[in-house]
Amino acid sequence: MNAEELIEELFEMVEKAWSPPLTRGHIMLDANEVKQILGEIRDSLPNEIRQAKAIVADRSQIISDAKREAETIVRVAEERAKAMVNQNEIVKQAQQKANEMLSQAQVRFREMRKASNDYIDDLMRRTDEGLAANLAELRQTRQNIKATQKSGQN
Repeated sequence: MNAEELIEELFEMVEKAWSPPLTRGHIMLDANEVKQILGEIRDSLPNEIRQAKAIVADRSQIISDAKREAETIVRVAEERAKAMVNQNEIVKQAQQKANEMLSQAQVRFREMRKASNDYIDDLMRRTDEGLAANLAELRQTRQNIKATQKSGQN
């Protein structure tokens, strides 16, 4: 069952619940059955929540990998430059190549970070919208239950 059907089942359970005398609208429900339905609701929430958590964890790894790659590129460029110190023109070329590689690594790092952040933002936005819809539905159900309780008191 999806979350909507489970909430409807819970609402029906509340509507059919027995109200003991002198309890001013309080009702008796089977706690195990309510817990089971709530557990099923929790389990049926969209996978986007789990995916968002995984992406946030992966984001750090992606950034760390990009930094390591940039450091490796810089280190290789520096080693090449040191090996060619005796030849002035070659030293200039090596320095230029190292700077280009560093710039490329920095650009790639920024692009990867931006893409990662954009993806996480989009996923979080979609998750937020889904949760907001579920929360609105839950609040409406609570209002309906309260309204039912109030009408039962009258």
